[in-house]
Amino acid sequence: MRIQFGRTLAVCALAIVCFASTTNSQTPAPGAQAAPPATGSIVVASPTYISIPLEIAVDRPAAEVWKRVGKYCDIGEWLRIPCTITSGKDGEFGAIRSVANEVLVGKTELSYTYTQPVREGRPYNLYHGTLEARPVTATTSKIVYTLFFDNSMLPDGAAREVDRARRTAQFTSALQNMKILAEGGTLPPAPARGRGLLPNGGAGR
Repeated sequence: MRIQFGRTLAVCALAIVCFASTTNSQTPAPGAQAAPPATGSIVVASPTYISIPLEIAVDRPAAEVWKRVGKYCDIGEWLRIPCTITSGKDGEFGAIRSVANEVLVGKTELSYTYTQPVREGRPYNLYHGTLEARPVTATTSKIVYTLFFDNSMLPDGAAREVDRARRTAQFTSALQNMKILAEGGTLPPAPARGRGLLPNGGAGR
């Protein structure tokens, strides 16, 4: 009797262990994510946000300007870089373009705003850009390009000024190209592009 009772207890214990093991090995619930390996925090303790607003006058109505240069991958033409839509649809929320994997997060009839995604192990600078064709009169407009990001990870004030100047020059050139295209012109041959002119802020993020 004692032997049979002992065997019964052993069988019950084995069943409990097997059930627990099976439960723990089930596929995680939808949306659950495994904790990423520790590779350094992406959180910036004391951010210093700045914006760089740029604009240029265009001798065309805003709607015509936007039709010519406002598609999400038109950046490939006026910034002289390859661009394809890698996810979603050009001009729709959540569309991703190959330029720094930028995600379209906001839009109006004559504007859009994009951001660059978080990168594992790199401080997140909250980089955003907004491009807009803004009406001035019935026949004229201006293109407004505003950059917004945290530059606190740069080593000092001098480095921040160099970074601001680099971005200002890069996107001023882009605005000039957009003006030419919107007014029906043809762009001159593209200059040689170095690492410091990467549109994703590769040297400055």
